[in-house]
Amino acid sequence: MKKLTLLISILSFCFILNGFAQEAKVKWYTFEEAVELNKTEKRKIFIDVYTDWCGWCKKMEASTFANPIIANILNTEYYAVRFDAETKDTISFKGKQFINVGGKSRSPHQLAVALLQGKMSYPSVAYLNEENQFITTVPGYYSPERLEPVLNFFAEDAFLRQSFQDYVSQQKTTN
Repeated sequence: MKKLTLLISILSFCFILNGFAQEAKVKWYTFEEAVELNKTEKRKIFIDVYTDWCGWCKKMEASTFANPIIANILNTEYYAVRFDAETKDTISFKGKQFINVGGKSRSPHQLAVALLQGKMSYPSVAYLNEENQFITTVPGYYSPERLEPVLNFFAEDAFLRQSFQDYVSQQKTTN
């Protein structure tokens, strides 16, 4: 009987964890959807600029974006966008048409070039403010522990008052 009770407890715990894992998904928008949503409910826009062939991009998608804390911050503070830097889609933004003019494989899209300011490094995250204006780009793979303070730094508008290093130091002393 004790084994059956233990088995039921373990299965219940797994179902509960599975429920939390399902809730931890980031709600991803297209670039156009995020810009449109920003017209009615202002948020910053988080743009994950990735490619299909990038191993670190896949790792970030599987681990960092699956983290419940990261998913919660992205879903409540941002409009999260996954943007394939090599898409062939035409994207309209601020009265301009952005396209992929390259005829070769791995040709970057004009919007990716603009968001990354010509520094084509994947993964990279571009941040836009509530008025869809560029804030900055943060290149490289980030684990959930490294990304969380960056997300909060921009969500809290701390970047307007202090450096990221000062922000992190201040967070350590208040926690």
